[in-house]
Amino acid sequence: MPPPGVPGDGVTPLGARAHVFVDDIDAPRLSPGDHHHLARVLRLGPGAVVTVGDGAGRWRPGRMSDGDTVEPTGDVEADERPAPLITVAFALVKGDRPELTVQKLTEVGVDRIVPFVAERSVVRWDAAKADRQWGRWRDIARQAAMQCRRTWLPEVDRLVSFAAVAALPGAAMADIEGTAPTLARPVVLVGPEGGWSPGERASRLPRVRLGSQVLRAETASITAGALLSALRDGSVREQA
Repeated sequence: MPPPGVPGDGVTPLGARAHVFVDDIDAPRLSPGDHHHLARVLRLGPGAVVTVGDGAGRWRPGRMSDGDTVEPTGDVEADERPAPLITVAFALVKGDRPELTVQKLTEVGVDRIVPFVAERSVVRWDAAKADRQWGRWRDIARQAAMQCRRTWLPEVDRLVSFAAVAALPGAAMADIEGTAPTLARPVVLVGPEGGWSPGERASRLPRVRLGSQVLRAETASITAGALLSALRDGSVREQA
């Protein structure tokens, strides 16, 4: 049965049964994959309260129909993009850990995710595989953003070099001997399993500490994103 409540009355992405991205929020239509997920996996039927968004901060409440469309039940709202923008750049690691990293960085609120190849990266991809993985990562970020009810999709960059991420404004390297994270340096670079090479350390970027233990590469990336997001939303305060 449809959930109680007046259509469009106080419904937000956090309070809806599901949040989904569509191409046109004025005439919302679910993609085949999203329709299957909502109807078959989440078992949401006609009348279920959902929100639809464009991934760029605009969203509106609606109710599912008996097809692949969503009936709008409220006005379009526009959320401002959080500031400052938070970026985490992570060196390629083995297996499916990059996918986990992209998923969790999206969930904790990172705005831009940049994979790069470090000197000690074990993983080396050709251009074709890098393109396939980029598409896969973008899909993972989209699904994660819907799950955690984000109205802004994160940017997921194509695979780049260490020099490219080191040149990003506000960049700092994750290092156990660094100082506490700060929003003055909202771009954190996380190295591979083997750590930073002497050449990369010679870049003289500022260093930020993510904890007192040695973290796995993917754990360090997620920790960096969570700490910066917590600083931005006021959950924790910067050191004086």
